[in-house]
Amino acid sequence: MKKILLSFIAALGLVAGAAHASGGGMAWDKAPNRINDQGALQNGAKLFVNYCVSCHSAAFMRYNRLNDIGLNNEQIKENLLFTTDKIGETMKAAIDPKQAKAWFGANPPDLTVIARSRAGAGGTGSDYLYTFLRTFYRDEAKATGWNNLAFPNVGMPHALWQLQGQRHAVFEQQESHGQTVQVHKGWETITPGTMTPEQYDEAIGDLVGYLQWMGEPAQKKRVNLGIWVLAFLALASVAAWKLNAAFWKDVK
Repeated sequence: MKKILLSFIAALGLVAGAAHASGGGMAWDKAPNRINDQGALQNGAKLFVNYCVSCHSAAFMRYNRLNDIGLNNEQIKENLLFTTDKIGETMKAAIDPKQAKAWFGANPPDLTVIARSRAGAGGTGSDYLYTFLRTFYRDEAKATGWNNLAFPNVGMPHALWQLQGQRHAVFEQQESHGQTVQVHKGWETITPGTMTPEQYDEAIGDLVGYLQWMGEPAQKKRVNLGIWVLAFLALASVAAWKLNAAFWKDVK
């Protein structure tokens, strides 16, 4: 029975991987791990508030929770709060939902747990977001003027284009299994951004790190607590083994 279950699980994994490949999904780049880097998380929070909260909410994250990444209430009020927001409120989108639906075809999703929900066959949710935010390109055929390699035909415009700049994606026609497919070969710069490509990748790494932290702010505490629990259980096991040996030593 155990072998049957293991075989079934393995088959499901292969089917999921095949489905991802057949869907033409691109390989996701590995996101840097910034979950324990306070400076990176603070910069990611700043980017999130400046470029994401205008359209996306984080309905399960309060501004004062940013204390956990080293920001005091005064710093949050001065640098991250809009004039009408209060320190104890959740991160609400500035855009009206009706206007968002009219402009983009749907209300932009809440981003509180986006890094946890986007995991798939290609990697973690952080890997997906890191790839997605770095592969926007100009596409005049789309209503927003933008397209994305990781999410083709996305309805979202490139919110960070001023940082990255504007570029076209260069494709090449190739034959695959009797069909002609477009393969991405590189980028053609239209106008440079305020950041170099390396600086932009670093900034996106910080933003994705913040999104990962926001999905589970207690992650670091949970991991640390887990280490102490395992250490306690190890000591308790040794004590129980010693006690058991002492109890049975005179029993033949």
